[in-house]
Amino acid sequence: MKADTLLTGGTVVTMDPARRVIDNGAVAVKDGRIVAVGAAEEVARQVEAAEVVDCRGQIIIPGLVDVHAHAGHGLIRTMGMHAGDRWEEICGEVYTQASPPEFWHAEARLAALERLRFGVTTGVSLLGGGDTVMRTDDPAYAAAHCEGVAEVGTRSVVAVGPTRAPHPWTYATWDGDRRNTYPVSFEQQMETCLQVADRWHDTHGGRIRIALLYPVLRDEHERDMAPADYALACTQLQTVRKHSRDRGLLFTQDGHWRGSIRRAEKLGLLGPDALLSHCIDLHEDEVDTVARTGTKIAHNPSANASILGRCPAPEMMAKGACVALGSDATAPDRSGDMFRHMQQLMHYHRRHFRDASVLPIGQALAMCTIEGARALGMEDRIGSIEIGKQADIVTVDLRRAHLFPPNMPVHRLVCFANGNDVTNVMVGGEMVLRDGRATRVTEAEILDDAAAQTALMLDRIGGHGNLVLPADFWGPAASA
Repeated sequence: MKADTLLTGGTVVTMDPARRVIDNGAVAVKDGRIVAVGAAEEVARQVEAAEVVDCRGQIIIPGLVDVHAHAGHGLIRTMGMHAGDRWEEICGEVYTQASPPEFWHAEARLAALERLRFGVTTGVSLLGGGDTVMRTDDPAYAAAHCEGVAEVGTRSVVAVGPTRAPHPWTYATWDGDRRNTYPVSFEQQMETCLQVADRWHDTHGGRIRIALLYPVLRDEHERDMAPADYALACTQLQTVRKHSRDRGLLFTQDGHWRGSIRRAEKLGLLGPDALLSHCIDLHEDEVDTVARTGTKIAHNPSANASILGRCPAPEMMAKGACVALGSDATAPDRSGDMFRHMQQLMHYHRRHFRDASVLPIGQALAMCTIEGARALGMEDRIGSIEIGKQADIVTVDLRRAHLFPPNMPVHRLVCFANGNDVTNVMVGGEMVLRDGRATRVTEAEILDDAAAQTALMLDRIGGHGNLVLPADFWGPAASA
C-alpha cells in the first residue's frame, strides 16, 4: 500500500475504544486520512510512503481539542485584569467599538498559531466575550477571523450569536481617526449569524465550522431585567436554538451555573447538539439532566468561574455525560496550552475530594482528545488515531529533562509535558508544524501584525493606562 506520510518509531497513543498504546509504533497517512496503525515493523511491511518521519524518542497522539475559548481575547489578554471587572469591560468596549476586521484577522492568526504550537488542532472560538458580547453586527468580522485561521491551517468551530436583550446595542466602525456609531438590532445580528453559517460552515476541507450561541439566562437576569426584556430574551434564545437545530449546527453557551441548567431545560435548549460551558455548582438534579439529555459540557478548570464554584465534572462523567476540556483562553491569566489545563484539571478535583486517585491521568487526556471531538459532534472525524479518521496527529519530544527517564510515556506526557514540547502537527494529513516551525505562515509577520493592531486598539479606547502594574502587584509587603 502506498501512503503519503509514515510517522514511525514513536510511542503511539491511539485513544481508540481499547485505548491502545503502541511502543515503537507507526501511523501511515494517505489523502488526509489514517490508513494504517500498528507496530513499526508491521506497518513498514504494509506501507511504502513518500515521506518517512522518524519519531524515535517521541510520543504520537491525536491532535488536542479545546472546546471553549474566545476569539478577540488574544489581543487583550491581561489588560486591566487587576481592577475588578475592568478586563471584561475592556472586552465589551473593544468588541463593539474598536475592533475592525483587521483586528479580528490579526487575532485569529495569533490564536491559531498559539494553538498550533501547542498541538491543539481543533478549538472552539466564540467571536467575542466579556459578558458574551459578540461582534455580529456585520459578517465581515467573522469572515476576517475564519480567513485568519484558515491561513494558519488549524480547525476552528467559530461560535456566533446575538448579544443579550434588550436591543439595540451600539456598535462602531472607524474611518481613520473618526468613529461612526450605529444601533444594532437582534434581527440584524441574527441575519449576520445566518449569513456567516451559509458562507463558512464546513469550508476549507471541514476545518472551519460554525456554531450558534445566545448568552446564558440565569436567575439574576430574570431578577434584574424588566419583565418584558426578560421575556424577549427568552424568545430570542429559543429562536437561535431553533436555527441551530434547523441547520444542524452546534449550539453553545458560555457561563452556566447554579440553576441555569434547569432554566435551559424549561426553554428547550438541551440535547446532544448543545455544548454548555463552565457549569459550576450545579444542583444534583441538573447533573442528572445533563446525562439524561445527552448535553455536552465544556469544563474549564483554569478559568475564573472555577474559582467561584466547582464544575462537578467527575460526577457528570460517572453518570455517562460527555465532559470535555476547555482553556477559556486567552484571558486574562491563561493560555491555550492544553497540557497545562490537563494538569490543572486533575489537581482541581483531587483537591476538592482530597483524593489523589480522582480523575485518572488517561481520563484527562481523553477529555481533550476523543471526548473533545465527541462534544463537538466530530468523533467520526477526529479525536483518535484510528484507520479511516482524518489525520490530525501531534508528536511530542520526550527527550527533554522534564520528561525523562524514558519510561511510562503517557504518564509523563500528561503530568509533565507542556505545549513547547510539541514538535510536529498534522491537520488532515498536512504537516502544518514541522520541527516546531509553522509551514503555512511566517510567524514574525503574525506577531508584528498582532502588535500593530493591539496598539491601534489601545489608542482608540484610550487604554494604555490598563497596562500599568497595580500598586499591590508584588504583594502587600512590597507595597508597604
